[in-house]
Amino acid sequence: MKNMLEGMFNPDSIAVIGASRDVGSVGHSILMNLKKTYRGRIYPVNPKADVIEGLKCYKSVKEIPDKVDLAVIVVPNKIVPQVLEECGQKKVKYVIVISAGFRETGTEGARLERECLGIVKEYGMRLLGPNCLGIIDTHTPMNATFAAGMAKKGNIAFMSQSGALCTAILDWTLVENVGFSKFVSLGNKADLNETDFLEVFYRDDETDVILAYLEGIKEGRRFIELARKVSKKKPIIILKSGTSTAGLRAVSSHTGTLAGSETAYQTAFKQYGILRARSVEEMFDWARALSTQPRINGDRIAIVTNAGGPGILRCMRKGGIETCEIQR
Repeated sequence: MKNMLEGMFNPDSIAVIGASRDVGSVGHSILMNLKKTYRGRIYPVNPKADVIEGLKCYKSVKEIPDKVDLAVIVVPNKIVPQVLEECGQKKVKYVIVISAGFRETGTEGARLERECLGIVKEYGMRLLGPNCLGIIDTHTPMNATFAAGMAKKGNIAFMSQSGALCTAILDWTLVENVGFSKFVSLGNKADLNETDFLEVFYRDDETDVILAYLEGIKEGRRFIELARKVSKKKPIIILKSGTSTAGLRAVSSHTGTLAGSETAYQTAFKQYGILRARSVEEMFDWARALSTQPRINGDRIAIVTNAGGPGILRCMRKGGIETCEIQR
C-alpha cells in the first residue's frame, strides 16, 4: 500500500542543515549515519564550511542546485524558523527538526514552536519533531538519527515520544538481535504525531507488528478509530507512561504533553484491541512472539510443557488468558 509519508522514509535526496565537521557533534553524527546507510544524494548545509566529510557543503538549502525531498535540521532553536522559511522557499516537502528548546522548555519555547508550525503549514510541508532523535528505515535503508548504531532489518515498526528511550532500545535490540522495519522518534509532535505514523505503519508492507512508547495521544479519537482498523490486521503494542500523579508531572515537563486520564486510556485500549505492555521487556517479548507467528484468530490456548506449568498458567490468567480444555 502507498505510504503517505513516502518522501520522508524513502527520499531521493536529503539536506542536513547544521551539518558539522566536529566529530561527536549531533550535526556530524547525523551526516555520518546517512553516509554509511543511505544511497541517495546527501547535501550538508553549513555557512561556515565548504566541504564536510568529502561532501560539498552549501551555505543555505536554497543554494542546493537539485530538488531536496527531506531536510534534517539541527541548528539552534532560534534559527529554526528562518531555516524552515528557506526550506519552504526551496519546496522541501518533509522536515525533521532535531533541535530542542521548544514547547518542552516553557512559554517562550511554545511560542517558537507555534511560529515554526505556522511556517510549515504556510508552505504545505510536514514536520517531525522538534526535540527528536530522527528516523530510521532499514529497508530504504536510511539512518537519519544521531544514534550510535543502525537498527537491524526486521518487521517490527517502533515509535517513541522519548529520544533517550529510542537510543537505549536501539542499543539493546542490537545485542538481542531484534530487527525493525521503521524506527521513529516523535519528539514534541508539533505537526506529525503518533496517529500519522500508525497510518504509515499500517500501510507499510515491511511491517507486521507495531510498537509505541507514548506519554500522551494528541488526537485521541482519530488514533483510536484508526487503531480499531489497524489491530485487525497488525498487532499494536503500547507502553504508556504517565500513569501516576508523579508520572503525569514528569511527562508534562518532558515533551510538553498532556497525558490524559489513565482510566480512559485503559478502557479505549481494551475496547479497540490495543495490547498494553507494562514494561519495555514485556513489549518486546510480545513483539518477538507476534512477529514470528501467524495471527491468532481465537482465544483458545493450549500449553505443552514438561515443567513450570503452574507458573505459566498463573501468568496467563494474570494477563486475562484462559487455557482450553483438551479432550483425551
